[in-house]
Formats: sequence, structure tokens, C-alpha cells
Amino acid sequence: MKKKLLIATDSFLPRWDGIARFLNEILPKLSADYDITVIAPRFNGQLAEFKDISIIRIPLSRIRVGDYTPAKFCIRRVIKAVKQADIVWTQTIGPIGAPAILAARFFRKPLAAYIHSIEWELFSKSISRKNPFRNLISFLTKAAARCLYNKCSLLMVPSLEVAEILNWHNIRTKKNVIHLGADTSKFSPAGNKKDAKKKIGINPEHVVIGFSGRIGREKDLVTLYRAFLRLRKSYDKLVLLIIGKGVKELRIMLESKKDIIVIESVDNIVPYLQAMDIYVMPSLTETSSLSTMEAMSCSIAVVSTPVGYIKDYIKNSYNGLFFNKQNSYELSKNLAVLLDDEKLRAKIGENARKTIIEFYNWDKTIKGIEESLKEIIFSD
Repeated sequence: MKKKLLIATDSFLPRWDGIARFLNEILPKLSADYDITVIAPRFNGQLAEFKDISIIRIPLSRIRVGDYTPAKFCIRRVIKAVKQADIVWTQTIGPIGAPAILAARFFRKPLAAYIHSIEWELFSKSISRKNPFRNLISFLTKAAARCLYNKCSLLMVPSLEVAEILNWHNIRTKKNVIHLGADTSKFSPAGNKKDAKKKIGINPEHVVIGFSGRIGREKDLVTLYRAFLRLRKSYDKLVLLIIGKGVKELRIMLESKKDIIVIESVDNIVPYLQAMDIYVMPSLTETSSLSTMEAMSCSIAVVSTPVGYIKDYIKNSYNGLFFNKQNSYELSKNLAVLLDDEKLRAKIGENARKTIIEFYNWDKTIKGIEESLKEIIFSD
């Protein structure tokens, strides 16, 4: 008989972000071994069905944090779900994740958490700098994370660096490093780049610079926007393709300019990635950046800030290029190098895919998660 696995998360479909993408990939794999229930916010939009997986949807609150609207605190529903589970696996420490951790600890359930982000960094950078409570929110988030994560049986972390950061902040729970990866059979190069561009309605003669992810302040799309405008003065056949939604004023800024295409989050990102010639990750904070790995798996040349684990799996000038955070001039220069040298662009893209296939295949991620879940079952 299958064990009952409760996955508690404050990020889920149909709102696409890194956690939602992660769960979208992992749920079908885990359902073969577990009877899965997901408890998540009721975000607006159509939620696709998952075979053999139950979903409890919690109504949204009226609070807005950056580009994110959290769920209401429905503690009784969370407690009921935890009581019925054999194992609890949390993805976040919001109004759903935090009560799930506390309830699992109270009922002595095996409890694991996957650390998708350094929450206090993410919160502080996703809130406007004009917010007078920005530093206080960061301080309180750090204190809450320390308290909650120390109640878990096991923490799954995407890199050794994240484990060391948590250790530094007195989070003592055992940590298993499980690198994220990409499904290389799904995220594959376009058979024909021009056809891929036609398929999504872009002129096949244009070079496409792209980004996929949340349009949040912490992603620093303003730097990408400024770099693109500088490039447009020298390159005519150039398009900036942004896949995602988020902060309204940032979206309006992007949509106001010619040759910038903004498309809301889509269920299948692959055709859009395959149409890109260059992928840019301008983020101020990341842990692993699943979207960057997926772009690399599609043999796209990546230009990124050296943040989080990205600085370990990208080797500058081999499988990607780096630029310093918030430096639009340096970004534009790196992009110009790739725009001027199609062979270099192709070679960096090929090396990027080789890196993902060899070291960051999705099967390795799944194996690590499955082994960690079994570990807490037997240890508890």
C-alpha cells in the first residue's frame, strides 16, 4: 500500500514560477510510489488535472507582496490534511507551508522541506525599495525560517552553498544536497530555429533575446530592458521575448517599447525557448534557477548574473557568459558579442546542453528526492 504524501506549497499552478515548474515535473514521477495530496493556493486561472493526485485549494487573501498574493490562513484545513498524511513535504514557509510544518511536528509526522530560495533575500528584493518596512520584513522572515526549518526532519537543498548559508544562520537540521536539473528529452533544441520562430509568430529573420520567469523586482528586468534599448540602436532585427507575469508597472514598462513581446505564463514553455537565440537571467538572487537550466538544455547561449548556484554550473565563455548585477552596459556588451558571432553563440549553446545532460539531468534530481523521502520515513 502506498504511503500518503502531503505536499504543502504556497506556489502552484496555474501561477507559473520556479516552484510551480518544479512540482509540475516532479508530481507525475512521485505518484507512482506515493498517494499524493497537494495543498496549495487557489490562484486565478484554469488548473490542469494531475492523474491520481488530489489537490486542496486554499482561497487567496487580499494582501499583496510585490507581485504575489498569498493564500489565507486556513489552519484547520492544513491540520486536517497533515493528520491524514504519512509524510509531509513542504516547499515554502508561507500561510500554507508554515502551518503544515508546525502541524507535522506536533503530530510527529516525517517532515521534509525543499529549499527553493533564501526567503529573506527573496522577500527583501521583491519588495519596493520605497517600502519603509523592507528591512523589518527581511529580519522577521529570517527569524521565521530559522524557527520553522529547525523543526523539520530533513532539508533538501539545491546546492552546497545554500546548505552553508542555512548553517551560518543557525539552521541545524540535516541537509541533503539535491541539484535541480532539466528533462533533456523534453527541453531539447529546435530542429529548425527559423521554423520555431514562425511557430510562435516571430519573424524568422530576427534574433530573439529571451527571458522566462516571474516579472518581479528581484529578477531585475529593468537591467535587461536598458541593455536591449541600447542594442536596438545598432541592431535592427532584434526582438526581446519575455514569458511571464508579475509586477504591473514592470510589465507596462516592457510592453511600451517596440520589439519587446510580453507573453503571460504558458503551460508549455518549450516552443518559446526553442525560438530564442540568447537567454538572459538578470536576477539579483537565485538558488539554482530551473529556468536557466531548461534554456541551457535547449542549447541556448545564456548570459547571466553570477548568483546562487548559477555561478558554479556556468563556466564563463564555455557554456555561458556572466555580467555583474544591475550593469546594463556590461550586459549589452556581452549580448553584442553573441549577436556578432553566430558560431560562438551556437558553440556556447552546445556546451550548455552537454553540461545539463552530463551533470544536471532531471532523473538525478528525482532519484535524490525519492531517496531523501525514504530516508525520513525510515528514520522517523
